[in-house]
Amino acid sequence: MTEQTTETDQHPLRVAIVGSGPSGFYAAGHLLSQAGRPIEVDVFDRLPTPWGLVRGGVAPDHPKIKSVTRVYEKTAAKEGFRFFGNVEVGSDVSHDELASWYDAVIYASGTSGDKKSGIAGEDLPGSLSATEFVGWYNAHPDFRDLDPDLSPKRAVVIGNGNVAIDCARMLTLTHDELAVTDIADHALELLDAAGVEEIVVLGRRGPEQAAFTNPELLELGELADADVIVDPADLEIPDELRQDDLDATARKNVEILREYAERQPSGKRKRIVLRFLTSPVELLGDGKVEQVRLVRNELVRDERGGLRARPTDQEELIEAGLVLRAIGYTGFAIPGVPFNEGTGLIPHDGDGRVVHDGAPVPGLYTAGWIKRGPSGVIGTNKKCAQETVDALLADFAGKESTPPVDTDDVAKILGERVSDLVDYAGWELIDAHEKGLGEPHGRPRVKLTLVDEMVRIAAQQEPAAR
Repeated sequence: MTEQTTETDQHPLRVAIVGSGPSGFYAAGHLLSQAGRPIEVDVFDRLPTPWGLVRGGVAPDHPKIKSVTRVYEKTAAKEGFRFFGNVEVGSDVSHDELASWYDAVIYASGTSGDKKSGIAGEDLPGSLSATEFVGWYNAHPDFRDLDPDLSPKRAVVIGNGNVAIDCARMLTLTHDELAVTDIADHALELLDAAGVEEIVVLGRRGPEQAAFTNPELLELGELADADVIVDPADLEIPDELRQDDLDATARKNVEILREYAERQPSGKRKRIVLRFLTSPVELLGDGKVEQVRLVRNELVRDERGGLRARPTDQEELIEAGLVLRAIGYTGFAIPGVPFNEGTGLIPHDGDGRVVHDGAPVPGLYTAGWIKRGPSGVIGTNKKCAQETVDALLADFAGKESTPPVDTDDVAKILGERVSDLVDYAGWELIDAHEKGLGEPHGRPRVKLTLVDEMVRIAAQQEPAAR
């Protein structure tokens, strides 16, 4: 009688996940929750810290959103999970190596690059991307030295999504509102001394097309130190241009905007002006941004019946010394991984299987923003990641797993190659250290901004003499 191999006798299905943000952790959680076949998951991140945009993108005054990390902590506690922080795929380790070490590789690396508007003067000092500004106030190591000039009285924010609202709101919050958050210390100091009194938020299209979520838009009306200004004329939509298929979020947004338009300013110290059908066409200034040339747009039907913004001949020039660009994100190519330069995303078949020349690449998958683009809220990544993992599991159903490199050998290779490798226990030391710094001041944490300091804490080394 021939002895049969049971599922528990199988070699574990070994999966590498590149990126430890929401989509990466949701993918890991879904993999490790599978019954039957054993699965091992190694998560890689170029920073010593996990959580991706939850740590580096969610606004400091939104602690409830950040509480989702409790779910990720449960995933990290599961058997078969490992974290390799401070490891950059494409530099410290190649994609080809990962593909040879693991049965499958999931790229959940996000879209950390910002999109350019392409207008004249965009590179003048005083013109920043939302990526830079958000990373700066969230203590991201890449942007700790940004040092934006916040002295101008008027700022312009280009974009009509939640990131644009976050940028506008952060410029209005009081010291007391920010001092109890995990905002970067350098940002707290600079925002406290900021001279910005008016923030103009520009939307290329109309109010019905704005991409705000309802809670974010409603939050503006509750600010302690800023009035919200909406011109009623901006909300007048010709019948032939109304969208009959508006979803519930868009309908509610229009209701909120109408309520703001009816409000009388209460004389608060700052103002957020929401403008629609307006685009910047040029940034002007002598060595720095001093003015923004705007054009008025009109909505027109395209050949498919959709609505697009078309510039008119109505222009105006406004004074502004700070311009924040929040018009989208793009991903970065990783050597050896298919990449669409046009979309800034990893091409896939719709379920997360990475494709090259129209055919799926065996063992290669993608999830999150680098898969579908920067859209949705944090929870949207859960369904996206599960879709990808389901495709992966279907592909490996009934297949034997025999990676050529032992799981311990992977850790050994990385440890020899990356001297300042941070594992999950190291991250927990960083986490505890930051929380300890924040506790005396009633703050959830004081974030470290230097990678070297994070690595030292993770290695439990004593600080060097200063």
